[in-house]
Amino acid sequence: MTSANETRTGLAYGFAAYGMWGLFPLYWPLLEPTGAVEILAHRMVWSLAAVIIILLVLRRWSWIRPLLRQPKRLGLIALAATVISVNWGIYIWGVNSGHVVEAALGYFINPLVSIAFGVLLLHERLRPAQWTAVGVGVVAVAVLAVGYGKLPWIALTLAFSFGTYGLVKKHIGLDGLESLAAETGMQFLPALGFLIFLGARGDSTFATDGVGHALLLVGCGFITAAPLICFGGAAVRLPLSAIGMLQYIAPTFQFVLGLVVFHEEMPIERWAGFSLVWLALALLTWDALRTAHRSRSELRAAAARAGEVAAVRAGAAVAVAQAGAEPGAGVPTRAVAAAAAELAETGRAPVTGAVDAGGDLPTPDELPR
Repeated sequence: MTSANETRTGLAYGFAAYGMWGLFPLYWPLLEPTGAVEILAHRMVWSLAAVIIILLVLRRWSWIRPLLRQPKRLGLIALAATVISVNWGIYIWGVNSGHVVEAALGYFINPLVSIAFGVLLLHERLRPAQWTAVGVGVVAVAVLAVGYGKLPWIALTLAFSFGTYGLVKKHIGLDGLESLAAETGMQFLPALGFLIFLGARGDSTFATDGVGHALLLVGCGFITAAPLICFGGAAVRLPLSAIGMLQYIAPTFQFVLGLVVFHEEMPIERWAGFSLVWLALALLTWDALRTAHRSRSELRAAAARAGEVAAVRAGAAVAVAQAGAEPGAGVPTRAVAAAAAELAETGRAPVTGAVDAGGDLPTPDELPR
């Protein structure tokens, strides 16, 4: 498959993944009258079922046994499962409680939170544009707090929980599908126990609101797994810069749904806050694209320099061989030896030009730039 086709396929997978994530607010209201906690429990249980089916089809089991012998990684997976449970639960509750726009804000803020974690916890150094974006983001939260009359806690909880989740996953080192399987494996027993408890009390909606409602609850697992699989297809075909820009599709969809479908209010203070968040994200995107372009230029320059060195070394070898092959010459001439010594030390040809014996060694001005 050509590179262009690979890119098109990757973009299709990426749009599918982030498009599905962006349309999630349309799904959770379909599950009413089920409460957010029960929906969360069903999502955990049926996500594991969906992932097991996929792993059976793909026959990807070899990672399980080594993982079970690593208590530290299992502890990190338990932490990731806990954090993503908070994220899922707040998101479901927020959407079904009429806070779709604020939930979207959480995922717009998330890149800024990830950068803050990098500075505070991983001691990363920020470029000026990144510092500016973080500062604009802080001002945006302050403006939104005025607009909402309180801190936008749903957005902040979603942003910080997902940022923490990403930070923990960096240390786990599992692919997306395997990671989801491990995390939902941790979630399964508590979630199943809660559903059994609800059923014993007569408060479960799984078997009391019809077959269609039960199938929608089962579908929680498959709508969790499907975008993750598409994301995996995009991640192996697209550069990180493209993935970074695609990630804004989901909160954009959610924001539009909040305004158009759920008719949430957006007073001027909220528009001002969102505009500042978008300005911060634009700065981050511009800086990421500029840095990626500079890195590619440096790689091309390094490759060109490597080619120069290889050409010089090859020329020196030819010169030494020719000098040693002359009648009566048991060793290379003094000039050839000097050139070889300089080449070994600097990796460049001597500034004085071609060596006496070979004659074919190019000068620095003759090498490609």
